[in-house]
Amino acid sequence: MGVAKQAAYFLFHPNQLRSVIQWKVWHEPVHKRDVTKETPTEKACYHYLDMTSRSFAAVIQELNPELLMPVCLFYLALRGLDTIEDDMTLDLAVKEPLLRKFHKILDQDGWTFDGNGPNEKDRELLVHFDNIIAEMKNVKKAYADIIKDITEKMGNGMADYVVNAEKNANGVNTIEEYELYCHYVAGLVGEGLTRLFVESNLANPQLLVRMDLTESMGQFLQKTNIIRDVEEDWVDKRRFWPKEIWSKYVDNWDDLFAPENREKALNCSSEMVLNALKHADECLFYMAGIRDQSVFNFVAIPQSMAIATLELVFRNPRIFDSHIKITKGDACKLMMESTQNLRLVCDVFRRYARRIHKKNDPRDPHYLAISAQCAKIEQFIESIFPTQDPKMIAAGRSMNANATKEPSMDTGEALLLVAACFAVLFLVGGLMIGIAYYFGARFDRAFQGLESGLRALSSVTGSPGAVPTLGHEEL
Repeated sequence: MGVAKQAAYFLFHPNQLRSVIQWKVWHEPVHKRDVTKETPTEKACYHYLDMTSRSFAAVIQELNPELLMPVCLFYLALRGLDTIEDDMTLDLAVKEPLLRKFHKILDQDGWTFDGNGPNEKDRELLVHFDNIIAEMKNVKKAYADIIKDITEKMGNGMADYVVNAEKNANGVNTIEEYELYCHYVAGLVGEGLTRLFVESNLANPQLLVRMDLTESMGQFLQKTNIIRDVEEDWVDKRRFWPKEIWSKYVDNWDDLFAPENREKALNCSSEMVLNALKHADECLFYMAGIRDQSVFNFVAIPQSMAIATLELVFRNPRIFDSHIKITKGDACKLMMESTQNLRLVCDVFRRYARRIHKKNDPRDPHYLAISAQCAKIEQFIESIFPTQDPKMIAAGRSMNANATKEPSMDTGEALLLVAACFAVLFLVGGLMIGIAYYFGARFDRAFQGLESGLRALSSVTGSPGAVPTLGHEEL
Protein backbone atom coordinates (compact mmCIF):
# COMPACT_ATOMS: atom_id res chain seq x y z
CA MET A 1 0.00 0.00 0.00
CA GLY A 2 1.51 3.30 -1.13
CA VAL A 3 1.75 6.40 1.03
CA ALA A 4 -1.21 8.07 -0.69
CA LYS A 5 -3.37 4.96 -0.30
CA GLN A 6 -2.37 4.62 3.33
CA ALA A 7 -3.26 8.26 3.99
CA ALA A 8 -6.64 7.84 2.31
CA TYR A 9 -7.29 4.63 4.22
CA PHE A 10 -6.48 6.13 7.62
CA LEU A 11 -8.55 9.21 6.77
CA PHE A 12 -11.64 7.01 6.61
CA HIS A 13 -10.49 4.65 9.38
CA PRO A 14 -9.34 6.90 12.24
CA ASN A 15 -9.53 4.08 14.80
CA GLN A 16 -6.93 2.18 12.82
CA LEU A 17 -4.64 5.21 12.81
CA ARG A 18 -5.13 5.66 16.55
CA SER A 19 -4.01 2.05 17.20
CA VAL A 20 -0.88 2.53 15.09
CA ILE A 21 0.00 5.77 16.90
CA GLN A 22 -0.63 4.21 20.31
CA TRP A 23 1.72 1.33 19.54
CA LYS A 24 4.43 3.62 18.18
CA VAL A 25 4.19 6.15 21.02
CA TRP A 26 3.28 4.11 24.10
CA HIS A 27 4.91 0.72 23.55
CA GLU A 28 7.98 0.35 25.75
CA PRO A 29 10.09 -2.79 25.11
CA VAL A 30 10.83 -4.92 28.16
CA HIS A 31 14.42 -5.27 26.91
CA LYS A 32 16.39 -3.41 24.25
CA ARG A 33 19.33 -4.57 22.16
CA ASP A 34 22.63 -2.92 22.92
CA VAL A 35 23.96 -2.54 19.36
CA THR A 36 27.18 -0.90 20.59
CA LYS A 37 28.38 -4.22 22.01
CA GLU A 38 27.48 -6.43 19.02
CA THR A 39 30.06 -8.11 16.80
CA PRO A 40 29.78 -7.93 12.97
CA THR A 41 28.37 -11.48 12.83
CA GLU A 42 25.77 -10.65 15.50
CA LYS A 43 24.69 -7.59 13.54
CA ALA A 44 24.50 -9.74 10.39
CA CYS A 45 22.23 -12.24 12.17
CA TYR A 46 19.84 -9.48 13.23
CA HIS A 47 19.93 -8.05 9.72
CA TYR A 48 18.80 -11.35 8.21
CA LEU A 49 16.23 -11.72 10.94
CA ASP A 50 14.70 -8.39 9.92
CA MET A 51 14.92 -9.39 6.26
CA THR A 52 13.22 -12.78 6.60
CA SER A 53 10.58 -12.13 9.26
CA ARG A 54 7.62 -9.79 9.05
CA SER A 55 6.13 -10.54 12.45
CA PHE A 56 8.71 -12.28 14.63
CA ALA A 57 11.69 -9.96 14.19
CA ALA A 58 10.44 -7.21 16.51
CA VAL A 59 9.34 -9.49 19.36
CA ILE A 60 12.53 -11.60 19.15
CA GLN A 61 14.68 -8.49 19.52
CA GLU A 62 12.78 -7.51 22.69
CA LEU A 63 13.47 -10.85 24.39
CA ASN A 64 15.37 -11.30 27.63
CA PRO A 65 19.14 -11.00 26.80
CA GLU A 66 19.60 -14.58 27.97
CA LEU A 67 17.45 -15.82 25.07
CA LEU A 68 17.92 -13.08 22.48
CA MET A 69 20.65 -14.66 20.33
CA PRO A 70 19.63 -18.33 20.87
CA VAL A 71 16.06 -17.66 19.66
CA CYS A 72 17.36 -15.52 16.77
CA LEU A 73 19.66 -18.36 15.63
CA PHE A 74 16.88 -20.91 16.11
CA TYR A 75 14.60 -18.86 13.87
CA LEU A 76 17.27 -18.35 11.19
CA ALA A 77 18.25 -22.03 11.12
CA LEU A 78 14.63 -23.06 10.59
CA ARG A 79 14.10 -20.27 8.07
CA GLY A 80 17.04 -21.66 6.12
CA LEU A 81 15.39 -25.08 6.13
CA ASP A 82 12.10 -23.57 5.03
CA THR A 83 13.78 -21.67 2.20
CA ILE A 84 15.14 -24.91 0.80
CA GLU A 85 11.84 -26.77 1.17
CA ASP A 86 9.71 -23.99 -0.38
CA ASP A 87 11.92 -23.53 -3.45
CA MET A 88 10.08 -25.32 -6.25
CA THR A 89 13.04 -24.77 -8.62
CA LEU A 90 15.32 -27.08 -6.61
CA ASP A 91 15.56 -30.64 -7.88
CA LEU A 92 14.49 -33.32 -5.44
CA ALA A 93 17.93 -34.93 -5.67
CA VAL A 94 19.43 -31.71 -4.28
CA LYS A 95 16.64 -30.75 -1.90
CA GLU A 96 16.17 -34.01 0.03
CA PRO A 97 19.80 -34.54 1.19
CA LEU A 98 20.13 -30.84 2.06
CA LEU A 99 17.11 -31.05 4.32
CA ARG A 100 18.25 -34.25 6.03
CA LYS A 101 21.78 -33.07 6.81
CA PHE A 102 21.04 -29.42 7.57
CA HIS A 103 21.61 -29.91 11.32
CA LYS A 104 25.20 -30.98 10.54
CA ILE A 105 25.70 -27.90 8.35
CA LEU A 106 25.28 -25.80 11.51
CA ASP A 107 28.77 -27.02 12.52
CA GLN A 108 30.46 -26.48 9.13
CA ASP A 109 32.50 -23.27 9.23
CA GLY A 110 32.00 -21.04 6.21
CA TRP A 111 29.11 -23.02 4.63
CA THR A 112 26.91 -21.06 2.23
CA PHE A 113 24.42 -22.00 -0.48
CA ASP A 114 23.57 -20.08 -3.65
CA GLY A 115 21.53 -22.76 -5.41
CA ASN A 116 18.11 -21.22 -4.74
CA GLY A 117 16.18 -19.75 -7.62
CA PRO A 118 16.54 -15.99 -8.22
CA ASN A 119 12.94 -15.37 -7.16
CA GLU A 120 13.26 -17.11 -3.81
CA LYS A 121 12.70 -14.22 -1.38
CA ASP A 122 15.00 -15.48 1.40
CA ARG A 123 17.87 -16.81 -0.71
CA GLU A 124 20.25 -14.15 0.70
CA LEU A 125 20.03 -15.80 4.10
CA LEU A 126 21.60 -19.00 2.70
CA VAL A 127 24.09 -17.06 0.58
CA HIS A 128 25.46 -15.57 3.83
CA PHE A 129 24.68 -18.46 6.16
CA ASP A 130 28.27 -18.53 7.43
CA ASN A 131 27.32 -15.69 9.83
CA ILE A 132 24.73 -17.89 11.52
CA ILE A 133 27.18 -20.78 11.81
CA ALA A 134 29.77 -18.48 13.40
CA GLU A 135 27.33 -17.32 16.07
CA MET A 136 26.16 -20.89 16.76
CA LYS A 137 29.58 -21.53 18.28
CA ASN A 138 29.20 -18.63 20.72
CA VAL A 139 25.93 -19.60 22.45
CA LYS A 140 25.70 -21.98 25.39
CA LYS A 141 26.09 -25.61 24.43
CA ALA A 142 22.68 -26.49 25.91
CA TYR A 143 21.01 -23.95 23.63
CA ALA A 144 23.00 -25.04 20.57
CA ASP A 145 22.10 -28.70 21.20
CA ILE A 146 18.39 -27.88 21.34
CA ILE A 147 18.61 -25.92 18.06
CA LYS A 148 20.46 -28.76 16.30
CA ASP A 149 18.10 -31.42 17.62
CA ILE A 150 14.96 -29.62 16.42
CA THR A 151 16.63 -28.78 13.09
CA GLU A 152 17.37 -32.48 12.53
CA LYS A 153 13.79 -33.53 13.33
CA MET A 154 12.30 -30.82 11.15
CA GLY A 155 14.68 -31.44 8.26
CA ASN A 156 13.79 -35.12 8.12
CA GLY A 157 10.09 -34.35 8.37
CA MET A 158 10.30 -31.86 5.51
CA ALA A 159 12.27 -34.32 3.42
CA ASP A 160 9.62 -36.97 3.95
CA TYR A 161 6.97 -34.52 2.86
CA VAL A 162 8.71 -33.34 -0.33
CA VAL A 163 9.36 -36.95 -1.38
CA ASN A 164 5.70 -37.75 -0.81
CA ALA A 165 4.59 -34.62 -2.67
CA GLU A 166 6.71 -35.59 -5.68
CA LYS A 167 4.99 -38.96 -5.87
CA ASN A 168 1.51 -37.86 -4.89
CA ALA A 169 -0.31 -35.38 -7.12
CA ASN A 170 -2.79 -34.62 -4.35
CA GLY A 171 -0.22 -33.28 -1.89
CA VAL A 172 -1.53 -33.96 1.62
CA ASN A 173 -4.10 -36.75 1.58
CA THR A 174 -5.39 -37.28 5.09
CA ILE A 175 -6.00 -35.12 8.15
CA GLU A 176 -3.40 -37.23 9.94
CA GLU A 177 -0.79 -36.36 7.28
CA TYR A 178 -1.84 -32.71 7.47
CA GLU A 179 -1.32 -32.56 11.22
CA LEU A 180 1.95 -34.47 10.92
CA TYR A 181 3.19 -31.86 8.45
CA CYS A 182 2.11 -29.06 10.81
CA HIS A 183 3.98 -30.88 13.58
CA TYR A 184 7.21 -30.92 11.60
CA VAL A 185 7.08 -27.29 10.48
CA ALA A 186 5.47 -25.69 13.57
CA GLY A 187 4.92 -28.15 16.41
CA LEU A 188 8.65 -28.82 16.57
CA VAL A 189 9.26 -25.08 16.69
CA GLY A 190 7.07 -24.94 19.78
CA GLU A 191 8.97 -27.84 21.31
CA GLY A 192 12.33 -26.19 20.70
CA LEU A 193 11.21 -22.82 22.06
CA THR A 194 9.71 -24.42 25.15
CA ARG A 195 12.96 -26.26 25.83
CA LEU A 196 14.87 -22.98 25.45
CA PHE A 197 12.44 -21.18 27.79
CA VAL A 198 12.72 -23.85 30.47
CA GLU A 199 16.50 -24.17 30.07
CA SER A 200 16.78 -20.44 30.77
CA ASN A 201 14.44 -20.70 33.80
CA LEU A 202 11.96 -18.33 32.18
CA ALA A 203 9.07 -20.81 31.99
CA ASN A 204 7.46 -23.45 34.20
CA PRO A 205 9.26 -26.83 33.78
CA GLN A 206 5.83 -28.52 33.76
CA LEU A 207 5.45 -27.29 30.18
CA LEU A 208 7.91 -30.01 29.19
CA VAL A 209 5.55 -32.55 30.75
CA ARG A 210 2.52 -31.18 28.88
CA MET A 211 3.97 -31.29 25.37
CA ASP A 212 0.43 -31.46 24.01
CA LEU A 213 0.10 -27.79 24.95
CA THR A 214 3.32 -26.98 23.12
CA GLU A 215 2.06 -28.89 20.09
CA SER A 216 -1.19 -26.92 20.06
CA MET A 217 0.74 -23.65 20.04
CA GLY A 218 2.50 -24.61 16.82
CA GLN A 219 -0.49 -26.32 15.21
CA PHE A 220 -2.74 -23.30 15.78
CA LEU A 221 -0.32 -20.90 14.09
CA GLN A 222 0.51 -23.17 11.16
CA LYS A 223 -3.06 -24.20 10.41
CA THR A 224 -4.19 -20.57 10.45
CA ASN A 225 -1.45 -19.64 7.97
CA ILE A 226 -2.33 -22.57 5.70
CA ILE A 227 -5.98 -21.53 5.59
CA ARG A 228 -5.13 -17.88 4.91
CA ASP A 229 -2.51 -18.66 2.23
CA VAL A 230 -4.63 -21.12 0.24
CA GLU A 231 -4.83 -18.94 -2.89
CA GLU A 232 -1.11 -18.11 -2.85
CA ASP A 233 -0.20 -21.79 -2.45
CA TRP A 234 -2.60 -22.74 -5.25
CA VAL A 235 -0.88 -20.31 -7.60
CA ASP A 236 2.51 -21.82 -6.63
CA LYS A 237 1.18 -25.37 -7.24
CA ARG A 238 1.33 -26.31 -3.55
CA ARG A 239 -1.44 -28.14 -1.71
CA PHE A 240 -1.63 -28.23 2.05
CA TRP A 241 -5.38 -28.61 2.59
CA PRO A 242 -5.92 -32.36 3.09
CA LYS A 243 -7.79 -34.21 0.38
CA GLU A 244 -9.80 -35.94 3.10
CA ILE A 245 -11.47 -32.57 3.72
CA TRP A 246 -11.67 -30.83 0.34
CA SER A 247 -12.84 -33.95 -1.54
CA LYS A 248 -16.13 -33.77 0.40
CA TYR A 249 -17.00 -30.60 -1.51
CA VAL A 250 -15.38 -30.81 -4.97
CA ASP A 251 -14.00 -33.57 -7.17
CA ASN A 252 -10.79 -31.79 -8.14
CA TRP A 253 -8.61 -29.42 -6.10
CA ASP A 254 -8.73 -26.69 -8.76
CA ASP A 255 -12.54 -26.71 -8.65
CA LEU A 256 -12.38 -25.20 -5.18
CA PHE A 257 -11.31 -21.89 -6.76
CA ALA A 258 -14.03 -21.76 -9.42
CA PRO A 259 -16.58 -18.95 -8.77
CA GLU A 260 -19.52 -21.30 -9.32
CA ASN A 261 -18.31 -23.46 -6.42
CA ARG A 262 -17.92 -20.61 -3.95
CA GLU A 263 -20.49 -21.86 -1.44
CA LYS A 264 -18.89 -25.31 -1.43
CA ALA A 265 -15.49 -23.71 -0.99
CA LEU A 266 -16.75 -21.68 1.99
CA ASN A 267 -18.13 -24.81 3.65
CA CYS A 268 -14.77 -26.50 3.05
CA SER A 269 -12.93 -23.57 4.63
CA SER A 270 -15.31 -23.75 7.62
CA GLU A 271 -14.19 -27.30 8.26
CA MET A 272 -10.57 -26.17 8.08
CA VAL A 273 -11.27 -23.37 10.57
CA LEU A 274 -13.04 -25.83 12.87
CA ASN A 275 -9.97 -28.07 12.75
CA ALA A 276 -7.77 -25.15 13.84
CA LEU A 277 -10.09 -23.82 16.55
CA LYS A 278 -9.74 -26.98 18.62
CA HIS A 279 -6.25 -25.81 19.69
CA ALA A 280 -7.28 -22.35 20.96
CA ASP A 281 -7.99 -23.13 24.61
CA GLU A 282 -4.76 -25.13 25.00
CA CYS A 283 -2.79 -22.16 23.67
CA LEU A 284 -4.15 -20.05 26.54
CA PHE A 285 -3.30 -22.83 28.99
CA TYR A 286 0.29 -22.87 27.70
CA MET A 287 0.73 -19.12 28.15
CA ALA A 288 -0.16 -19.42 31.83
CA GLY A 289 3.15 -21.25 32.32
CA ILE A 290 5.39 -18.39 31.16
CA ARG A 291 7.32 -16.58 33.91
CA ASP A 292 9.05 -13.76 32.03
CA GLN A 293 7.20 -10.78 30.54
CA SER A 294 9.33 -10.59 27.38
CA VAL A 295 8.80 -14.32 26.74
CA PHE A 296 5.08 -13.91 27.37
CA ASN A 297 4.95 -11.12 24.79
CA PHE A 298 6.86 -13.31 22.36
CA VAL A 299 4.38 -16.19 22.55
CA ALA A 300 1.19 -14.15 23.04
CA ILE A 301 1.44 -11.78 20.07
CA PRO A 302 1.49 -14.49 17.35
CA GLN A 303 -1.38 -16.36 19.04
CA SER A 304 -3.53 -13.22 19.20
CA MET A 305 -2.74 -12.54 15.55
CA ALA A 306 -3.74 -16.12 14.74
CA ILE A 307 -7.20 -15.97 16.35
CA ALA A 308 -7.82 -12.60 14.65
CA THR A 309 -6.71 -14.02 11.28
CA LEU A 310 -8.92 -17.05 11.78
CA GLU A 311 -11.90 -14.76 12.28
CA LEU A 312 -10.90 -12.80 9.16
CA VAL A 313 -10.79 -15.87 6.90
CA PHE A 314 -13.89 -17.55 8.35
CA ARG A 315 -16.73 -17.55 5.79
CA ASN A 316 -14.69 -15.06 3.72
CA PRO A 317 -14.80 -15.80 -0.03
CA ARG A 318 -11.83 -13.48 -0.66
CA ILE A 319 -9.35 -16.14 0.49
CA PHE A 320 -9.97 -17.98 -2.80
CA ASP A 321 -9.22 -14.88 -4.90
CA SER A 322 -6.39 -13.06 -3.11
CA HIS A 323 -4.00 -13.08 -0.19
CA ILE A 324 -5.60 -11.29 2.76
CA LYS A 325 -4.33 -10.33 6.20
CA ILE A 326 -5.45 -8.31 9.19
CA THR A 327 -4.99 -4.55 8.95
CA LYS A 328 -1.98 -2.76 10.38
CA GLY A 329 -4.20 -0.92 12.85
CA ASP A 330 -5.73 -4.17 14.12
CA ALA A 331 -2.26 -5.70 14.37
CA CYS A 332 -1.02 -2.78 16.50
CA LYS A 333 -4.07 -3.01 18.75
CA LEU A 334 -3.50 -6.73 19.20
CA MET A 335 0.15 -6.16 20.04
CA MET A 336 -0.80 -3.57 22.65
CA GLU A 337 -3.29 -5.96 24.24
CA SER A 338 -0.97 -8.98 24.05
CA THR A 339 1.96 -7.34 25.81
CA GLN A 340 0.12 -6.88 29.12
CA ASN A 341 -1.07 -10.07 30.80
CA LEU A 342 -2.95 -13.32 30.26
CA ARG A 343 -6.30 -11.84 31.17
CA LEU A 344 -6.16 -9.33 28.31
CA VAL A 345 -5.07 -12.06 25.90
CA CYS A 346 -8.07 -14.11 27.05
CA ASP A 347 -10.26 -11.08 26.31
CA VAL A 348 -8.83 -11.03 22.78
CA PHE A 349 -9.63 -14.73 22.28
CA ARG A 350 -13.13 -14.25 23.68
CA ARG A 351 -13.77 -11.25 21.41
CA TYR A 352 -12.77 -13.05 18.22
CA ALA A 353 -14.48 -16.32 19.22
CA ARG A 354 -17.71 -14.34 19.56
CA ARG A 355 -17.17 -12.75 16.16
CA ILE A 356 -16.67 -16.18 14.60
CA HIS A 357 -19.85 -17.37 16.29
CA LYS A 358 -21.71 -14.31 14.97
CA LYS A 359 -20.51 -14.97 11.40
CA ASN A 360 -21.47 -18.63 11.64
CA ASP A 361 -24.09 -19.57 9.02
CA PRO A 362 -26.89 -21.99 10.01
CA ARG A 363 -26.75 -23.39 6.48
CA ASP A 364 -23.13 -24.39 7.01
CA PRO A 365 -22.88 -28.16 7.72
CA HIS A 366 -20.42 -27.34 10.52
CA TYR A 367 -22.63 -24.73 12.16
CA LEU A 368 -23.26 -26.63 15.38
CA ALA A 369 -19.69 -27.88 15.75
CA ILE A 370 -18.23 -24.38 15.28
CA SER A 371 -20.72 -22.89 17.73
CA ALA A 372 -19.79 -25.56 20.27
CA GLN A 373 -16.07 -24.91 19.80
CA CYS A 374 -16.53 -21.16 20.29
CA ALA A 375 -18.51 -21.91 23.46
CA LYS A 376 -15.72 -24.20 24.65
CA ILE A 377 -13.20 -21.35 24.31
CA GLU A 378 -15.44 -19.03 26.34
CA GLN A 379 -16.04 -21.73 28.93
CA PHE A 380 -12.31 -22.26 29.39
CA ILE A 381 -11.69 -18.53 29.78
CA GLU A 382 -14.54 -18.31 32.28
CA SER A 383 -12.96 -21.12 34.30
CA ILE A 384 -9.72 -19.19 34.83
CA PHE A 385 -11.08 -15.62 34.82
CA PRO A 386 -14.71 -15.72 36.06
CA THR A 387 -16.90 -12.84 34.93
CA GLN A 388 -18.02 -12.42 38.56
CA ASP A 389 -14.74 -11.61 40.24
CA PRO A 390 -14.50 -13.50 43.59
CA LYS A 391 -12.73 -10.48 45.12
CA MET A 392 -15.62 -8.20 44.19
CA ILE A 393 -18.15 -10.70 45.55
CA ALA A 394 -16.23 -10.92 48.85
CA ALA A 395 -16.07 -7.12 49.05
CA GLY A 396 -19.82 -6.89 48.47
CA ARG A 397 -20.52 -9.41 51.23
CA SER A 398 -18.30 -7.47 53.61
CA MET A 399 -20.20 -4.27 52.89
CA ASN A 400 -23.54 -6.00 53.49
CA ALA A 401 -22.26 -7.42 56.78
CA ASN A 402 -21.16 -3.98 57.92
CA ALA A 403 -24.53 -2.53 56.95
CA THR A 404 -26.40 -5.02 59.15
CA LYS A 405 -24.24 -4.06 62.11
CA GLU A 406 -25.23 -0.37 61.99
CA PRO A 407 -27.32 0.66 65.13
CA SER A 408 -31.02 1.39 64.54
CA MET A 409 -32.70 4.67 65.62
CA ASP A 410 -33.84 4.58 69.30
CA THR A 411 -37.24 5.87 70.71
CA GLY A 412 -35.83 9.15 72.01
CA GLU A 413 -34.43 10.07 68.60
CA ALA A 414 -37.78 9.23 66.96
CA LEU A 415 -39.73 11.50 69.38
CA LEU A 416 -37.25 14.27 68.86
CA LEU A 417 -37.69 13.98 65.10
CA VAL A 418 -41.52 14.17 65.39
CA ALA A 419 -41.30 17.20 67.72
CA ALA A 420 -39.02 18.94 65.23
CA CYS A 421 -41.54 18.36 62.46
CA PHE A 422 -44.40 19.86 64.49
CA ALA A 423 -42.25 22.81 65.48
CA VAL A 424 -41.53 23.56 61.85
CA LEU A 425 -45.24 23.31 60.98
CA PHE A 426 -46.25 25.73 63.81
CA LEU A 427 -43.49 28.11 62.84
CA VAL A 428 -44.45 28.17 59.16
CA GLY A 429 -48.18 28.39 59.98
CA GLY A 430 -47.66 31.24 62.44
CA LEU A 431 -45.50 33.07 59.94
CA MET A 432 -48.19 32.80 57.23
CA ILE A 433 -50.94 34.05 59.62
CA GLY A 434 -48.78 36.98 60.74
CA ILE A 435 -48.11 38.03 57.15
CA ALA A 436 -51.86 37.82 56.34
CA TYR A 437 -52.78 39.91 59.40
CA TYR A 438 -50.13 42.49 58.46
CA PHE A 439 -51.70 42.92 55.02
CA GLY A 440 -55.23 43.51 56.50
CA ALA A 441 -56.81 40.13 56.97
CA ARG A 442 -59.93 40.37 59.30
CA PHE A 443 -59.78 37.22 61.37
CA ASP A 444 -62.51 38.56 63.75
CA ARG A 445 -65.11 38.50 60.94
CA ALA A 446 -64.05 35.01 59.98
CA PHE A 447 -64.66 33.80 63.55
CA GLN A 448 -68.06 35.63 63.70
CA GLY A 449 -69.19 33.94 60.45
CA LEU A 450 -68.13 30.56 61.77
CA GLU A 451 -70.09 31.12 64.99
CA SER A 452 -73.28 32.15 63.05
CA GLY A 453 -73.06 29.06 60.94
CA LEU A 454 -72.83 26.78 63.96
CA ARG A 455 -75.97 28.41 65.53
CA ALA A 456 -78.00 27.90 62.35
CA LEU A 457 -76.98 24.27 62.23
CA SER A 458 -78.02 23.75 65.86
CA SER A 459 -81.50 25.19 65.27
CA VAL A 460 -82.14 22.72 62.47
CA THR A 461 -80.93 19.57 64.26
CA GLY A 462 -82.03 20.40 67.73
CA SER A 463 -78.72 19.86 69.31
CA PRO A 464 -75.37 21.15 68.39
CA GLY A 465 -73.31 18.70 66.49
CA ALA A 466 -76.18 16.17 65.95
CA VAL A 467 -76.39 14.41 62.59
CA PRO A 468 -79.87 14.82 60.94
CA THR A 469 -81.73 11.49 60.43
CA LEU A 470 -85.02 10.41 58.78
CA GLY A 471 -87.92 9.46 60.95
CA HIS A 472 -89.31 5.88 60.95
CA GLU A 473 -92.55 7.10 59.34
CA GLU A 474 -90.68 8.59 56.43
CA LEU A 475 -89.08 5.25 55.40
